[in-house]
Amino acid sequence: MTAASVRRIAALAGPPALALAVLGALQLILPGLAADRLRQRLAKSGQVIEVRVSAFPAVELLWHHADSVVVRLASYRVGPSGLGGLLEQTGDVGSLEAFVGELDAGLLTLRDASLHKRGSELTGSAVVTQANLKAALPLVESVVPVTSGNGRLTLRATVSVLGVAASVDLILQARDGALVLTPNLPLGGLGTITVFASPRLYVEDVGGAPIAGGFSAFVRARLR
Repeated sequence: MTAASVRRIAALAGPPALALAVLGALQLILPGLAADRLRQRLAKSGQVIEVRVSAFPAVELLWHHADSVVVRLASYRVGPSGLGGLLEQTGDVGSLEAFVGELDAGLLTLRDASLHKRGSELTGSAVVTQANLKAALPLVESVVPVTSGNGRLTLRATVSVLGVAASVDLILQARDGALVLTPNLPLGGLGTITVFASPRLYVEDVGGAPIAGGFSAFVRARLR
């Protein structure tokens, strides 16, 4: 039975039945339309595998709110400035499961990146390979996690300049809602770099572990 048939039958039964029929038709149609629209947006910057959107009642989608969204991408490109805006938009989604096989974040390419959201809590993870680090920063020979815990991840970077190798520890940590990177050196605080900051996201934790060919990292945050 088509949506048009439902409306014709409901019209004969009276206004209450018509309203229910319209709501039923919207429940069938709107999630698919929202998924197609999101797929088209994502396809402009990546290769889409799957997009699923659900909402009940579906009229929530008219106000850009969804109960759950599932996204799987083979690849995606987003600049550092665009990443914050993309994450902020998750505030309109109750539950989100996103996976990207290859995420081009501008300077650095990440592998097997995932984002999970439940309510206001977000957890993101990704794999950083030594090859991708070398491509982004040619002077860096390797970066290896040394310690992880209490909202900070210590990374040991080996840098080669004119054939001379030297190592320095870098501390990646959550500070005042932002993600910052500081060299573990005397007066290293003067070289602190803000890796990520957003007015709508508060970074709470960061960590990681070594894996073959690189390391994995995670970040936990919440919407402000």
